[in-house]
Amino acid sequence: MKTAIVYSSQTGNTEMMAEQIRMGAEGAGRDVLYSNLADGFPDKAEVLSSDLIILGSPAMGSEVLDDDMEDFFSSMEGDISGKKIAIFGSYDWGDGQWLRDWCDRIEGAGAVCVNGEGLKNHLDEIEEDACRALGATQ
Repeated sequence: MKTAIVYSSQTGNTEMMAEQIRMGAEGAGRDVLYSNLADGFPDKAEVLSSDLIILGSPAMGSEVLDDDMEDFFSSMEGDISGKKIAIFGSYDWGDGQWLRDWCDRIEGAGAVCVNGEGLKNHLDEIEEDACRALGATQ
C-alpha cells in the first residue's frame, strides 16, 4: 500500500506531526512518499496514485490553510474524486475550524475524508501515538 504524506509547516509543529505520521506509516509496512511543501511541490500524479493521501497544514490567520498547502491542494482538488484522504495540522488558538472546512472541501470534491474532522495538535503538544496511528491508517 502506498501512502503519500504532504505537509506544510511554519514553526515546525506540523512537521513534527508529519514525522510521527511517517513513522507510523513505515512501521505498518507502507511505501511512503514524504514531502514538505517548503522543498517544492511533489509530483501531483505520484501523490494521486497513492492508496491513501495524508495532508497537513497549520491553521493560519482566521483558521485557514497555509498558503503553500492551499495552492497545492487547489491544484489537485479537481482530481481527487474517489480518493481516500486524511488531514492533520497544528494550531495555536481556535477550535479546528480549518480542518472541518478542509474536510468539507475534500468530500465536496468526491473524495473520502477518512479521519473525520482531522487530527489537530495544539502547538508543540504533539500526540505521537495518535500521529503514528494516522500513518498506519488503511
